[in-house]
Amino acid sequence: MLEGGILMSFQTLNPLPLLIGTAFRKRNHQCKARTNSSSTSLQLSSKVPLTDRSGNSWEQGSNTSVITRPNTVGVIGGVSVLSTLIFLEKLACWSSRNGKECPPFVVCSDPVLGKVLPIRHPYRSSHRSRIDQVKMNQELVIENLRRKRNILQLSGAGCFVMPCHLSHAWHSEISEDSSLPFLHVGECMAMELKNSNLKPIHASSSVRIGLLTTDSVLVASYYQHKLQNQGFEVVLLDKATEEHMMVPAVEALNRKDIEGARNLLRIAIHVLLMRAVNVVILASDDLVGILPHNDPLLRKCIDPMDALARSTIQWAETTQEAMAESCDIQLLPLQYQSPPMFLFSQLPPSFLLPKCNKWIHAN
Repeated sequence: MLEGGILMSFQTLNPLPLLIGTAFRKRNHQCKARTNSSSTSLQLSSKVPLTDRSGNSWEQGSNTSVITRPNTVGVIGGVSVLSTLIFLEKLACWSSRNGKECPPFVVCSDPVLGKVLPIRHPYRSSHRSRIDQVKMNQELVIENLRRKRNILQLSGAGCFVMPCHLSHAWHSEISEDSSLPFLHVGECMAMELKNSNLKPIHASSSVRIGLLTTDSVLVASYYQHKLQNQGFEVVLLDKATEEHMMVPAVEALNRKDIEGARNLLRIAIHVLLMRAVNVVILASDDLVGILPHNDPLLRKCIDPMDALARSTIQWAETTQEAMAESCDIQLLPLQYQSPPMFLFSQLPPSFLLPKCNKWIHAN
């Protein structure tokens, strides 16, 4: 999946793994999983020294960035590592179309965040207890995410993205005093919908957008704000319907009752569609993965992380073009000062890779 990368950690209060990705090379069959017939190995080491092309070591606090291209994307990992990997796959696939290359990126992901902000509580625990735990630890979360942002900036990032719905609840606190662009998933989603020129289903009303999330208290508010700023009316499930649909859907997932979760999600989507919404935003990684890819209801649903990936690619391409114009040189394929260091040497046949919203099995 990744052509090259490094994993390392800095000596901070909680060491944070850092992944540096080089360009995805153009190939005849892009974005396909590859395996090797020899023995399987996956080695990630935080003790591998990071060096430049000349062999000089790079350390935190130095003035030398790991990647020096202005269009380098800094990816702040959130609660789910899998969500970060899926986002990177989208970034790679979509930016590599038409013979182009994926922009350089640096990823900082910390598994500790998943312990402070558990992805899901066991189904026997209440939904409210999870919200209370998140609020109780939010200062630690903000500190963690701000530290990641600073590490990525030291590494040469030119902008920041967070492929995590929950982390965006503190986007303003994390992005304050940053001199670099910090894309917001809600804003990217709202701008795409605005540019699509949707027409209201009922002529007497404005365009209505449905919103489903498993974290209504923390996530729904910022999506509402961004969508309303673009003139949309946001439609949510009422409290009773949410308690009888969304909470049991998450509980069903925890019990591995996929069919039960699908049925509950289908009902929730239909409830919003009956209220004359144009589309339904699935603002949760859990919700995006519940329905099968061929379910006709998905044609009425949107994954906001798709919009974030497209906006990230647009920023990187625009920045690259501006750099080329300012230097008065012909736009050439990206070149990097730091040599590629392989992160994934071989992948096992059973390793699942996300491929642009579809799961493929590496053979």
